[in-house]
Amino acid sequence: MRKANWKWYVYIVECLDDTFYTGMTWNYDIRGNQHAVGQGSKYTKEHGFRKVAYIEEFENLEEARLREKQVKKWSQAKKRKLINGEWGKWI
Repeated sequence: MRKANWKWYVYIVECLDDTFYTGMTWNYDIRGNQHAVGQGSKYTKEHGFRKVAYIEEFENLEEARLREKQVKKWSQAKKRKLINGEWGKWI
């Protein structure tokens, strides 16, 4: 059971075809493993899992949802800059 004071995470998975999948979870270890074995999402199952490339921590679910929505709209190039530390967290 999830506790109210647990942190939330937005993460980016790098796929085998060099595309990215952005998701949100309260346990990125479990979620990353799900993606790795083809059970995480339809997208990563179809595009293959290379690695969890980026993780960002949030204090609550609402902040994480807003950030996930924001990042999902970004281009692959902008996501790559975020992963490489070339793009600020809240830009």
